[in-house]
Amino acid sequence: MKFNYSGRTKKGEIKSGVIEASSKESAFNILNNNQIFLTTLEEVAVPFYAKRLKILEKVSGKDIVIFSRQLAIMIKSRVPIMETLRTIARQTRKVGFRDKIYKIVESVEGGSTLSESFSLFPKVFSSFYINMVKSGEASGKLNEIFVHLADYLERENSFRAKLKGAMIYPIFIVIVFIGVVGVIMIYVIPQLTELLSSSGQELPFVTKVVVALSDFLKVFWWLVLIMMVGSVIAIGKVARTKSGKSFFDRAFLKIPFLSGFLKKLYLSRFALNLSTLISGGLPIVDALDITGKVVGSNVYRDVIFETRDGVKKGESMSSILEKHPDLISPLFYQMIVAGEKTGSIDDSLLNVVSFYADDVDRSLDVFVRLLEPIFIIILGGFVAGLMGAVLMPLYSIGLI
Repeated sequence: MKFNYSGRTKKGEIKSGVIEASSKESAFNILNNNQIFLTTLEEVAVPFYAKRLKILEKVSGKDIVIFSRQLAIMIKSRVPIMETLRTIARQTRKVGFRDKIYKIVESVEGGSTLSESFSLFPKVFSSFYINMVKSGEASGKLNEIFVHLADYLERENSFRAKLKGAMIYPIFIVIVFIGVVGVIMIYVIPQLTELLSSSGQELPFVTKVVVALSDFLKVFWWLVLIMMVGSVIAIGKVARTKSGKSFFDRAFLKIPFLSGFLKKLYLSRFALNLSTLISGGLPIVDALDITGKVVGSNVYRDVIFETRDGVKKGESMSSILEKHPDLISPLFYQMIVAGEKTGSIDDSLLNVVSFYADDVDRSLDVFVRLLEPIFIIILGGFVAGLMGAVLMPLYSIGLI
């Protein structure tokens, strides 16, 4: 938000201008701290056409990467943290994110630490991010922490972008398939049915089923559409519950082809998160606790939490992970053992990350390539069977 202000300094000089702040009260406090005694303070009116949609103002992963990179550079250059945050806020185009940065500035000015100020916005800054900043504050290495965070977030965002891109093709095929089947069932088959009815021939059972389905869809297509949308929404809601997510996580890890890819993905996240947190200075128990919360799978979360509890009791990580050979690969286990022996688990885990980064990308490419022929065979076979059920009787009575 922008505010027009005018006032006087202690020497009696008249000052006026525009200031950006998250609220009127915040603008007043900032000017007052700069020893400007206000006579007027008014919000700058924004025309309706200049207002931005909230959906376009959502803080993205890329925004946080840029924010972290800027913080790292400016802190390394010994720019004071308050000046750093204000400079970044002024350069930020998204009004929503800019307001959040200004609120962080106000919180720090009020005596809160940087990590405490970030925690005011849990939807923007994850617990992983906040704990990394906290460790940087404790160790006095904030610039290095922000470099670690920017590198970590760049890897995560890059993979998510690849995963979303890979899913576009199968989703597109499914939508096209539903559309094609809908057209065939509602428009094509009823016309062919009229020819079959005029012949007076007894229809095969399969043909009767297809015709009955066609008649049902012609009248109740809206009901089927509602049921499909409702099912997707219901599954989404169930998947967000703790028990539902655990069920789906276990189920996906048992699907051929997909299970191998998912195990590599979760192990890569396990290694990347844990190595980043340990290298950031967090104790291994705290690092395991945070890693379990952000790994993305309830199955692996339970294994990580079991490891955390074991380490608290004095056990080694390797002794606990060894109990889960179906989830922990030999490579991952061996790197943990090597890290424990050398006292550099973070460096050992980075080797795992490097290995799995390429392996996960290759597995994703293979998985997408396998999906193409599988979808073509299944969907093509379904449409062919659908049309065959109607065309074969027509062929047998010589109508085609």
